[in-house]
Amino acid sequence: MSSNWPRVAIRTLIEEGIIKVHKDGNHGSKYPRAAEFGNTGVPFLTAKSVDETGDIDFENAPRLAIEKANTFTFGFIEADDVLLSHNATVGRVAIVPQIEERVLIGTSLTHFRLDTDRLLPRYLAAYFSGRDFQNQLASVMSQSTRNQVPITSQRKLTIILPPIENQKVIADALGYLDSKRRLNHQINRTLEKIGQTTFKSWFVDFEPVKAKIATLEAGGSEEDALLAAMQAISGKGKAQLIQLQAERPGRYAELRATAELFPSVMQDSELGEIPEGWEANQLGEYLDTLETGARPKGGVSGISEGVPSIGAENILGVGNYNYGKEKFITVEFFNKLKRGIVEHLDCLLYKDGGKPGDFKPRVSMFGCGFPYDKLAINEHVYRLRSQRLGQPFLYFQIGHDRVLADLRHKGAKAAIPGINQTDVKTIWVACPPKDVLLTFNTIATKIVVSILNRSKENLHLSDLRNTLLPQLLSGALTVDARNNEDAT
Repeated sequence: MSSNWPRVAIRTLIEEGIIKVHKDGNHGSKYPRAAEFGNTGVPFLTAKSVDETGDIDFENAPRLAIEKANTFTFGFIEADDVLLSHNATVGRVAIVPQIEERVLIGTSLTHFRLDTDRLLPRYLAAYFSGRDFQNQLASVMSQSTRNQVPITSQRKLTIILPPIENQKVIADALGYLDSKRRLNHQINRTLEKIGQTTFKSWFVDFEPVKAKIATLEAGGSEEDALLAAMQAISGKGKAQLIQLQAERPGRYAELRATAELFPSVMQDSELGEIPEGWEANQLGEYLDTLETGARPKGGVSGISEGVPSIGAENILGVGNYNYGKEKFITVEFFNKLKRGIVEHLDCLLYKDGGKPGDFKPRVSMFGCGFPYDKLAINEHVYRLRSQRLGQPFLYFQIGHDRVLADLRHKGAKAAIPGINQTDVKTIWVACPPKDVLLTFNTIATKIVVSILNRSKENLHLSDLRNTLLPQLLSGALTVDARNNEDAT
């Protein structure tokens, strides 16, 4: 390979027909009115639809009425288009897969349709994701109101354009790393969903308890009720439980012991009916820590290194972190902090900010060295700990829809949208006995730690690809193109 490959502006690629642009542009469409969306119609993608690994969330995209979609002449995407987010969330990249329906993009996305005989989508996406291009984006980003890179600025940016056979080699070399990152991210989403589903089943819907009650009311025995609870907990049928007992007796015994922890009677409480022996109480009765952090007077503008200071922009769920939006405080300021220093498996809650009447609380959790070994929070985030409840239970409890809706309602009423400590402390929770909490937290800790370790691995994979790409482009690292003849 050679380091003499040309560096070409996107504008030039458009002029030469390598990037094909509709007469009205390659940007997305203006976001329609809320009333024009529904449960059916044409998916409408925004920057939020693209995650940091390049996956596109078609399933949860809002759908635009077909009649409205038909009025647009541009912004429709096709398979192998390269998407780039450039508004609010800047720099996310994805390749459009094969799609069986029309899909529109909003103004926060640009699509690049390529002459694939001269520029491969996989190469362009790899280059867009690399440090060189991301730094270019940052250098032209407008921050007057919100982060954005206008289309005119995008066209001034450049890429290195190797011959097509070398593009294949580079795309293949980086493809494994990107696939691994994407797989890790998908596994993490699945694991968190498992944690949320288990929490809801045990502590919101009380399915193991209700399964026992229904069985006993139908005339079943205590043993039948226990088996019904085992089925509710495991999602397995009777035949599968018999097979589990024969093939994995230890796992069967654990499942049985877990089912035995749940009663077969409900009782009245301030939260309505909860399992007998459980208590309904306000969250403040269980919290050992509820505090915010701080930033220096004058803010953190101009501080480019030190200790990351977590604000609302990085309260994104367990194991998620946006490095493009991080802020720092100096080491000296961090060492003087009396509060707001993040510990392993802290539950972090976004506490204030946003438009009047529109407050959307979110929760997050870090640990296992992800995203860093040292972290602090700023004054817009709460740090919560509870020895009685356990950190995983606390995370899934605060993150449950009922609690977030309650906090959203409280926060939206304030003149400056947000919640105070009283709002948090007065959340009602159904607290089970310690043995039930211990069992759940043992399961949930494994889930959370697994997510955090995969997130940490993805960080290492990102660093590796950022090191590998410039080496491949400069010729410092070579791969035999003959081994990639069948690459596409």
